[in-house]
Amino acid sequence: MTQPTRPSAALPRAFFARDTHLVARSLLGARLVRIDRGRRLSGVIVEAEAYIGEADLGCHARSGRTARNAVMFGEPGHAYVYFTYGMHWMLNVVTEAEGRPAAVLLRAIWPMEGVAAMRRRRGRQPLADGPGKLCQALGIDGRLNGLDLCRPGARLFFEKGKAFAEADIVRGPRVGLDSVPEPWKSLPWRYRVLPEILRQRFGEG
Repeated sequence: MTQPTRPSAALPRAFFARDTHLVARSLLGARLVRIDRGRRLSGVIVEAEAYIGEADLGCHARSGRTARNAVMFGEPGHAYVYFTYGMHWMLNVVTEAEGRPAAVLLRAIWPMEGVAAMRRRRGRQPLADGPGKLCQALGIDGRLNGLDLCRPGARLFFEKGKAFAEADIVRGPRVGLDSVPEPWKSLPWRYRVLPEILRQRFGEG
């Protein structure tokens, strides 16, 4: 029986087994790819956030290992997908060494392939300029929690892309941490491509 292959451009596990900030920054410009009913849906990652360890009071690991966050304590390169606000799925990729709970939240992509399929899920609303929208557009939900994004044949994975220059990136506080105390609330752990750079590279969208 033929074994499933891994696309040559797919990011390897070693990419994710690094400092979370480095992974978050390096993911900007890479592609997030979802295989949906044999079709490729993809987008260029343009916004991401870092969550690091039990000391980080903005991180799900702040209370130690639980049934919900167990994936974060595992091998890097796995999907940590959780439900929030009673309505949205959120996609993270686990980073750093096994046993060190850290992950990058994928906040936004610029849609590239399968836009019509994304539009059927999102209707007239913006396609993927937020983490919940991204997951809905790509059909990502809790069934993908724990998925190994680095194994051959994975239906969700990352591919190399065209990197953005440092001047194209802004850092700022993570979103949605209003009840989290300082300094965690205001740490500049959110990485985002400037809108004017996106328009230059991709047009108005």
